[in-house]
Amino acid sequence: MKRIVVHCEQDRIQVAVLENNELVEYFTERSSDRQRAGNIYKGKVMNILPGMQAAFVDIGTERNAFLYVDDVIPVHAVHDPDKKPSISSVLSPGQELLVQMAKEALGNKGARVTTHCSIPGRSLVYMPEADYVGISRKIANDRERARLRAIGESIRRPGEGLIFRTVAEGEGLAALSAELEDLRNVWKSVVAKAEEHPAPSLIYRDLDTVPRIVRDLFTEEVEEIVFDEADKEREARELLAEMSPGWEKRVRLYRNGLPLFSHYKIYEELNRAFKRKLWLKSGAYLVVEQTEALTVIDVNTGKYTGSVNLEDTVYETNLEAAREIARIVRLRDLSGIIIVDFIDMEKEEHRQQIVRHLEQLFKQDRTRTSVVGWTRLGLLELTRKKVRESLDTAFFTSCSHCKGRGKIYTPDFPLL
Repeated sequence: MKRIVVHCEQDRIQVAVLENNELVEYFTERSSDRQRAGNIYKGKVMNILPGMQAAFVDIGTERNAFLYVDDVIPVHAVHDPDKKPSISSVLSPGQELLVQMAKEALGNKGARVTTHCSIPGRSLVYMPEADYVGISRKIANDRERARLRAIGESIRRPGEGLIFRTVAEGEGLAALSAELEDLRNVWKSVVAKAEEHPAPSLIYRDLDTVPRIVRDLFTEEVEEIVFDEADKEREARELLAEMSPGWEKRVRLYRNGLPLFSHYKIYEELNRAFKRKLWLKSGAYLVVEQTEALTVIDVNTGKYTGSVNLEDTVYETNLEAAREIARIVRLRDLSGIIIVDFIDMEKEEHRQQIVRHLEQLFKQDRTRTSVVGWTRLGLLELTRKKVRESLDTAFFTSCSHCKGRGKIYTPDFPLL
């Protein structure tokens, strides 16, 4: 069972996703938030950095955005990977161009932008200059993938690109064609607005929270979406009635006296999930450490002693840990390089089972996650696409006294 729970406040909306009553995703947005991945800007090139093959672009935000040469070269351009054109040959200072925010500003870094703009719909992502058809990796049926690819080739125009999202599975030609035409019109309005406005300007802002929930989160697997505000509930119901008639019955207004997130124990689970040490049901535990370069997760048997032999005890502990790691990575929105120190296993079969199990679990993740494999030191390496700051960064700051060391000096410390 999958449920979406939406708590609405005056200036903020909090969204929690539960699978089988277990919290797996959480995000929050304020009405004042203006920088968001997906926004399209008319920017002006301020600096060219030949040594980094990149440029800084003024998009009207606090910091200039970073634009790498790969995000300027056309997607379908054929060139030798070892002989990319120089950034100076494709951009010049003062040049104005349309860019889309690919990664939000993180810490002291500005946003990362791309000239490869795309307009997402419910079933399709429209890429006006990509010239290819892609299919969501979550659509596993080969016959359905071939059907969608044939539809995509038949409805796209030369030079256009399409990606079929997961909910496109089973959709007919007429519905997909109509959605594509709507997205084309959105892009036409973006181009027209860009011609009228000076740089830097925000040209296209991605949908507000409730429409994005309906577009990106509401799939056939979702049994209900619960709101605690009547206006937002009505908005979601109307959107679903238009997009997928019949699904609006799954939208519900919460009327219990207990606060919505308290009823579903969201805050209680968030408090547990963001601790450094996370206990598992068996008595084993994880230790999660975030650094600037990567995140390290250590698996320990803790109080769990097993009942058969050491190898089976270790394997069962690692399996349970893998399930919790996949959930915590999604929930805390961890990204970049993630290194997992599982308990050492003797059998290669068990090691590969852990990899396959994680790959299966991460198929539920909306953010692209790759299980790279075991390193020579027996550590498992993962990578997860970085789009926005992790919730750890958003919710916590370093202690002003210890400056993030998080430790207390002992009497033996020489400077005391």
